[in-house]
Amino acid sequence: MPSPSTHRTDGGQAYLLRQWQQRGLLACLLWPLAALLGGLVAARRWLYQRGWLASERVPAVVLVVGNVVAGGAGKTPTVLAVVDHLRRQGLAVGVVSRGHGRQTQDCREVRPDSLAPEVGDEPLLVQRRTGVPVFVARRRAQAARALLAAYPATRVIVCDDGLQHLALQRDIELCVFDDRGVGNGWLQPAGPLREPWPRAVDLVLHTGAQPAFAGFRARRHLADHAVNALGERRPLEAFQAQAVHALAGIAQPERFFTMLEQAGLVLASRTPLPDHHDFSQGLPEPGAPGGLWLCTEKDAHKLWPHWPQAWAVPLVFEPEPAFWAALQVRLDAALSSRPPASHSPSPISHGQQTS
Repeated sequence: MPSPSTHRTDGGQAYLLRQWQQRGLLACLLWPLAALLGGLVAARRWLYQRGWLASERVPAVVLVVGNVVAGGAGKTPTVLAVVDHLRRQGLAVGVVSRGHGRQTQDCREVRPDSLAPEVGDEPLLVQRRTGVPVFVARRRAQAARALLAAYPATRVIVCDDGLQHLALQRDIELCVFDDRGVGNGWLQPAGPLREPWPRAVDLVLHTGAQPAFAGFRARRHLADHAVNALGERRPLEAFQAQAVHALAGIAQPERFFTMLEQAGLVLASRTPLPDHHDFSQGLPEPGAPGGLWLCTEKDAHKLWPHWPQAWAVPLVFEPEPAFWAALQVRLDAALSSRPPASHSPSPISHGQQTS
């Protein structure tokens, strides 16, 4: 059996994340820049509040899922859970996103056969997992307009990572945190914050095991199976008898590796990659034919076109019941203020790109 090894390709990012957890020398040196950013953030919010910068309201309930810290905190699993919850209630739901990491600039619908470089890895995962309409655009308000034009019956639009996108008015704000909390409490680049915290939001959801402050909690664990490019399932325990290579191009890859080991798997190697990693330039070592790869669902949709033998392990994400009750109160209030959605014919054909 090969000896375990770890391949480091995200050292700079990991170092910065560690520095943001403390008010050390580097953070102190960067603090003047953080103070400047704080002034710009406050001025921008004030301009929106005064109406000097345009903020658009669309004829659907807008629920924003975002965070105030740089890096992933569990937004995409939260979006998936919220969308599934709303669909089970019979609500017509859509999702809008900027499509971080995509190589296109237009507004477009994410289709099942879309490619991650065209629409972004997270929007593609959301569309394929949920089947709901998903639109991407640099301006989320534009994506919301296009979605409603193509799917006028939509009652709720979930905005993925749009907490700071004030050009789109929202009815409910959900802020997601992991175990890092707010780090050292300073704004970028001296700390992890995109904007000052605390600030008013409707709901706070902690996706880690040790919340740093009050809010609802969610439990996350790996599914009991893996899936390949053909949609075939294989029990996760079936991988316990062999050494596997694990890779993860997410904000905190070690979480994925740890959960695999907790499931009883032996990792011959771990390959942490930068968030939204592009596999089009080839596979990281060891990538020889015959090597068994396990990856996250987010990575799989980019990896499968180049390495269809890889197996993806889904993440199970379960917010506590009290969270759903609190969300429902706010959702009912928002829906009651909106007239029923129109069922008029769509002026935009499904899949059409807009400028």
